[in-house]
Amino acid sequence: MKFLQKILILSVAILGLTFVDVNAQSFSDNARSSVRSIERQVFKQIIKLPYYGVFDNIAFRVDGDTVTLMGKVLQPTTRKSAERVVEKIAGVKNVVNNIEVLPLSNFDDSIRLRTLRTLQNGGSLYRYFLGANPSVKIIVDRGNVTLEGFIANRGDYNLANILARGVPGVFSVKNNLVIEKEMVR
Repeated sequence: MKFLQKILILSVAILGLTFVDVNAQSFSDNARSSVRSIERQVFKQIIKLPYYGVFDNIAFRVDGDTVTLMGKVLQPTTRKSAERVVEKIAGVKNVVNNIEVLPLSNFDDSIRLRTLRTLQNGGSLYRYFLGANPSVKIIVDRGNVTLEGFIANRGDYNLANILARGVPGVFSVKNNLVIEKEMVR
């Protein structure tokens, strides 16, 4: 009889652990799904900002119900607008705004325009600057150029790097472009 009681207790315990494990996994899946949903909404809201353009770059990180905004923008209004739209997203409780506003500079403005024209006229690179939300962003900070975004292949990556380095007045070029074909691997 005691043997049957022990087996019964053991089987109930195993069944209980399995139930807890399934619930924990379900909770974990729900949390991941919630984070992915917030990430999609943040992305959609940022690219719809009215003054967010080719010379701005906003990145973000979602940790539970906290969204951290990062990057560099030309206008303080873009920085504030990004924070405002993200605060309104369902599931977001806290927004940490680490977006830097680039200093006003005619020198940097001229480099921005020359770099954009050079890249647009550089062979096959024009396609990365089409539409309201270009896939390549040009950030110029005190004469230093940073290329951000996504590009199709290694050839375009190298071409963008070479052309940006050839723009008059540029002190340095940091190429942070991500090659889409290499992301799949």
